[in-house]
Amino acid sequence: MTGARPAADPPPGSKPRSAVDEEVDLDLAGSDRADSGGADGGADGGADSDPDRAVGPEEPPEEPPEEPGVAADADPDAEPDSESGSESGSEGPRRKARRERAERRALEQRATAIEHARREAKRRIRGPLVEEPKQLSSRSVKGLQLMVWLILLTVASVILGLVLYFTPLMSARSVVVIGTGAVSREQVVDVAQVRPGTPLLQIDTDVVANRVAGIRRVASARVQREYPSELRITIVERVPVVLKDFPDGPHLFDRDGVDFATAPPPPGLPYIDVDNPGPTDPPTRAALQVMTALRPEVVAQVGRIAAPSVASITLTLADGRTVVWGTTDRTEEKAEKLAALLTQPGQVYDVSSPDLPTVK
Repeated sequence: MTGARPAADPPPGSKPRSAVDEEVDLDLAGSDRADSGGADGGADGGADSDPDRAVGPEEPPEEPPEEPGVAADADPDAEPDSESGSESGSEGPRRKARRERAERRALEQRATAIEHARREAKRRIRGPLVEEPKQLSSRSVKGLQLMVWLILLTVASVILGLVLYFTPLMSARSVVVIGTGAVSREQVVDVAQVRPGTPLLQIDTDVVANRVAGIRRVASARVQREYPSELRITIVERVPVVLKDFPDGPHLFDRDGVDFATAPPPPGLPYIDVDNPGPTDPPTRAALQVMTALRPEVVAQVGRIAAPSVASITLTLADGRTVVWGTTDRTEEKAEKLAALLTQPGQVYDVSSPDLPTVK
């Protein structure tokens, strides 16, 4: 056995090699020796087992006819020597070029494998490399900034809402009432039940509006917060359309049939003759439908409207003339015909059939 050869001293001025490089070179040297031994054995065995050599001398193969462009396949950098000259007689140019290309590919693959083995050996010896942290792209940074701003705005909105809700910074210091007539401002404020100094955000406007709408003379109510310190209440009062006498006095009814007041009627307000006046009574609703369809100049002449049923409505004018209305069908047409008929002299005006109105 041959002893290990000591490593040669590096030439002066060269960079000293590391222990990792020396260990890698020793591993590669051992692998090269193993590869060369296997290759030699294979070559010998192949030579002994070649049947052509045992038969006799090898006959040179026939050279194929020369084709244009064959010389271009040969390696231009190949140097002529005696061996290549002797082999040219037994090996054609195309086969020679093919063999040379195969040898070059084999050399390249061997060099690649050696480099890969060297890197793999260094990686095993040095250990796994620590990956550097990835840097965020500009789009990711902008997205994070936008998210931070949204979070800050949300937090600021929540804090502002809590301050406005729990502190008297924006509280109801004054209550403004709009639309009063028969209903006084004090009555509306008392029914609203809003304590001065209450934060506006704590006031339920729907609840306050329902309270105000509970007043008999109020048809509708609307409540609004007016920052920084005002609560506005807007009401619409009921307007009387007809009246009916009761033992306790005249009751006023609006266009919906609601009995909203017991008080002296306004001048010229017509009476209504029905059995059970109210918003759900069909004769009452039919009579009010006729009254709201009449023109203002005709309404001023009506003294009483009678509706024993929805099919027999009769108007009595203040001067004693009578209008036979009939049903509520085609009410708009009947109102127009009546306004024209009242300009003619007569006592009974029949518009129950708008196509054939008559005057008697």
